[in-house]
Amino acid sequence: MPEPLMARLSSRQADFDSLLDALLAWDSVSDDAVASTVQHVLADVKARGDAALLEYTRQFDALDVSAMAELEFSQEQLLAALTRIDAAQREALENAAARIRHYHEKQVQQSWSYTEADGTVLGQQVRGMDRVGLYVPGGKATYPSSVLMNAVPAKVAGVAELIMVSPTPRGFVNDMVLAAAAIAGVDRVFAVGGAQAIAALAYGTESIPRVDKIVGPGNIYVATAKRQVFGSVGLDMIAGPSEILVVCDGKTDPDWIAMDLFSQAEHDEDAQSLLISPDADFLDAVAVSIERLLPDMERVDIIRQSLAGRGAMIHVADMDEAIALVNRIAPEHLELSVDQPEQYLADIRHAGAIFMGRHTPEALGDYCAGPNHVLPTSGTARFSSPLGVYDFQKRSSIINCSPAGAATLAATASVLARGESLTAHARSAEYRMAGDSDE
Repeated sequence: MPEPLMARLSSRQADFDSLLDALLAWDSVSDDAVASTVQHVLADVKARGDAALLEYTRQFDALDVSAMAELEFSQEQLLAALTRIDAAQREALENAAARIRHYHEKQVQQSWSYTEADGTVLGQQVRGMDRVGLYVPGGKATYPSSVLMNAVPAKVAGVAELIMVSPTPRGFVNDMVLAAAAIAGVDRVFAVGGAQAIAALAYGTESIPRVDKIVGPGNIYVATAKRQVFGSVGLDMIAGPSEILVVCDGKTDPDWIAMDLFSQAEHDEDAQSLLISPDADFLDAVAVSIERLLPDMERVDIIRQSLAGRGAMIHVADMDEAIALVNRIAPEHLELSVDQPEQYLADIRHAGAIFMGRHTPEALGDYCAGPNHVLPTSGTARFSSPLGVYDFQKRSSIINCSPAGAATLAATASVLARGESLTAHARSAEYRMAGDSDE
């Protein structure tokens, strides 16, 4: 048997914990040089607006443009792209959008209130954000599925205006991306990318309006820019490399599992693919499948580097130990390729998305199952959730005191305020303690 491409670990190894920690470790995507460059770009766009955007677009995207009007796609252009793509592509985008919309409609939160016995009304008002910015990577490595996954929940949430930015290096325009924008109801689309696009969304320019929140993936400069503008604008998340963790009981076709591991490894060299099983012979079988199937993959070099650098097969004593490792790793994507996966669901505390059973590959979730494919990475599933409608809604508390209710609450507030030496707070409440004044 050839030397396995992926590292082999066993939970029985004395140094297993340290080896696993090293495998999972992922530092910030930025460095001092990138951070300094991004800081300059952000400040420049903030100061010079459109002029800076045009300059950076000429410099980085090799586009000969002199006005921002040349960088905005009209709604007619989006619809034209929708008619240019072939029928199968359009049908796939529309079917995926419909499924994503149907799923996310279940997440919509409604305003609510209740009235207490003394007439006081308490509640919460839920509103969609006014304006959201969507960053979409440009060039030949473009992702129309990301347009749908970000834009559709925003529109379901009631976002009034959705601004999309996506670079078109050397004039390369991906019609599927524009078609996806048309299907999802994106309001405005600009051919601008990089840190300069993040700056435009965060601060606003003469042509690109300032947004309330920025969502969508990007390269190292985009991720660094998002970090630096946080506070001026809301963010979805700072995503690390894509990840998959497959837990298999040894009964799934090893070719299927090998391809599931490939599906994440082909993203980039830093993507992580992990397989856990209590069946050592099955791990051997998957290793054989990997060696046989890999040479025929279009992105063979990327997959090979990813699996060799950050991939691993982990042998465990039993399924209980496998689930314990799942919670320790907190994966972005978790496949439970086992009999009766439902029996383990209650014990899984940390995972971005859970794919249940042998016939549910992660790839279906990436495109068209319905749940969002924007998921927490690098262990952040311990405290983060998939992107959803709730990320595009904000909530305001509603408090409407009746005179009697004000008097009751004021008595409590007065004591607490004076306990904190905030006497103006106390006196403000005490003025209402009479409870029945109409003056």
